Amino acid sequence: MNHLLYTISAALLTGVALTSCQPEQADKGDNAQYETLTVTLSNYTSESRYPATLRGQQHVSVRPQIAGTLTRICIEEGAYVRAGQCLFVIDQVPYQAALRQAEAQVKSAEAEVATARMHCESREALHRDSIVSDYDLMSAQNALASAEATLAMAQAQQVKARQDLSYTEVRSPVNGVTGMIAYRVGDLVSSSSNPLVTVSDDRTIHAYISLSESQMLDLTEQYGSNEALIQSMPEVSLLMSNGKRFDHTGRIDAVSGTIDQSTGAVQVRAAFDNPDGLLRNGGSGQLLLPTYYDSAIIIPRAATFEMQDKTFCYRIVDGLTTQTLLQVSISDDGRNCIVHQGLKAGDVIIAKGAGLVKNGTKVLDK
Repeated sequence: MNHLLYTISAALLTGVALTSCQPEQADKGDNAQYETLTVTLSNYTSESRYPATLRGQQHVSVRPQIAGTLTRICIEEGAYVRAGQCLFVIDQVPYQAALRQAEAQVKSAEAEVATARMHCESREALHRDSIVSDYDLMSAQNALASAEATLAMAQAQQVKARQDLSYTEVRSPVNGVTGMIAYRVGDLVSSSSNPLVTVSDDRTIHAYISLSESQMLDLTEQYGSNEALIQSMPEVSLLMSNGKRFDHTGRIDAVSGTIDQSTGAVQVRAAFDNPDGLLRNGGSGQLLLPTYYDSAIIIPRAATFEMQDKTFCYRIVDGLTTQTLLQVSISDDGRNCIVHQGLKAGDVIIAKGAGLVKNGTKVLDK
């Protein structure tokens, strides 16, 4: 038994001695190798994306101005039409009859006026010879005035009847492309009916976006006024609903002068030439507003990390990592950061994996 205890004690002492003789291992964080980046200045363009609603420069709902039965449809659905072109014909027979009746009433009223004028002139001659009284003269003059008023009313009715007859031919008010036709020959239509068709002039497409009040204030402060913004704002681009960039660039041409109280947003409009008709009224897309940065500091987003809603990176100072607070904005692709404050040209930072680094770590360039 004593021999066994002696053997165990000797083994323990030997283990302690061996442990004390081994060299001390370095901290895994010491002299770690990280990919570094030297901060430089460069020009950079960032594009902010905003959902856009597309509208043609003119979009008209064509409605009849009179009631009647459709007798002819003169266009095909989706056809291109010109201003003044006849689109539909409404039954003309009752309106032609109304015009003839109005013309007859005008002729009758003209005859009444001629008769009343002759009577009045006769009474004036007799009154000069003191043959008729003042009452008779005034009665003749009043009769003439009444006949002239009746003629004026008949002429107004004739104008209205002629205008109503012209309304039986429903014409396009603008150049553009028609939509689908809501009625067929034989349908009864009126001014209170749904539109017969819509005509959209899509040669110029307007893209509407909404900016928050703070975003609008930033732009106004940057350019000085809404007018200066419209004049100086660089050209904008459009991403179509299929994700492709529209071939033609556009310009901001209108900014709402009021804020929508229900949404707190400001409407901004951009105009795009649409010679090929690729964009259509009612479509959607994304408007790309560019922001140009001169001599800016651009670093990878992987070089930063966030803590308590603040953005940091690690600068390397005297070979050690130093946590540095940054003021940044994220690029439109989400891969880079535009640094507004916290770094200067020549600084060396950890380029990747900043979130895994500790403050004060000794770093060897990789």
